[in-house]
Amino acid sequence: MQKPGIPRGTRDFGPEEVRKRTYIFDTIRAVFVKFGFQPLETPAMENLSTLTGKYGEEGDKLLFKILNNGDYLKDVDAALLAEKNSAKVIPAIADRGLRYDLTVPFARYVVMNHGQLTFPFKRYQIQPVWRADNPQRGRYREFFQCDADVIGSESLLFEAELVQIYDDAFAQLKVPVTIKINNRKVLFGMAEAAGIAEQFMDMTVAIDKLDKIGIDGVRKELLERGISQDAIDKIEKTLAATSTTDLRPLFANSETGLKGLDELEQVFAFLKNAELKNELKFEVTLARGLSYYTGCIFEVAAQGVKMGSIGGGGRYADLTGVFGVPGLSGVGISFGADRIYDVIKELEAFPESLK
Repeated sequence: MQKPGIPRGTRDFGPEEVRKRTYIFDTIRAVFVKFGFQPLETPAMENLSTLTGKYGEEGDKLLFKILNNGDYLKDVDAALLAEKNSAKVIPAIADRGLRYDLTVPFARYVVMNHGQLTFPFKRYQIQPVWRADNPQRGRYREFFQCDADVIGSESLLFEAELVQIYDDAFAQLKVPVTIKINNRKVLFGMAEAAGIAEQFMDMTVAIDKLDKIGIDGVRKELLERGISQDAIDKIEKTLAATSTTDLRPLFANSETGLKGLDELEQVFAFLKNAELKNELKFEVTLARGLSYYTGCIFEVAAQGVKMGSIGGGGRYADLTGVFGVPGLSGVGISFGADRIYDVIKELEAFPESLK
């Protein structure tokens, strides 16, 4: 008799684990509500046309596709099947997929309902997402995200507010963190300073892997992507900067890069008297691989625990534009609930009352 099992990258949760996870969700939800965010839920599956092309080349590879109902191969051209090219066959056999994140479905919802919404619209969403990733410590194929987004305003006050949400929630969860911040315009300034503006996405995809493959690995990938050694030397010089002041001379000929520095300094100015309980740090190496980010970007790392990022987000100037309603700038953050659970467990920081 075959033993039962569950797919790799997924998990069962017993009663005690569910209580602990509910504690995380309730703590984060209370902070979202305190800052005036409203709840939203969207379907587990979306049309593939909604999802594809929003996450960059790496993200598109990780989308779970759902086969069409019935005999999905019946009307597929035999020559296409014989070619054994999955990228060409997929559009013929699958038109839906499991959501990869909560931001793109949110943008789709805003476009479908923008006539009934009051802007800026602030929503929070706590639901599972799916990625066809290689399972490992802290990386799952099914996991929960807790998102907060504001759409319909370009004000950098919302960036400052989202930093405070991170700070407040992790302080309540008793997880000391470093909140890292950068700006995609700064990264574009880096590409301009290196003379490779047209290869901006190649550069950011490589830099985004810095934590995983180190500077030598990034250097190798940049070369493989056709970026010259001279440009790589300039990129490395920029990556060594520790403050926005260090970058200004390097961005003398990049108006976009200087604007990114201005935006970062404005966010820090807004937070000057905020009395944050956790460290807020400018991190020039922070890239965030998702292609829809256009402004400030965030990432959160737990202190004292070896784990990938436990939160991230950023500003997207026109994500709704791809769905037919341009000009709605938004900014949002996400909490990676499953990694946060693992971190709190390692820190033994769950309240005794949950047992």
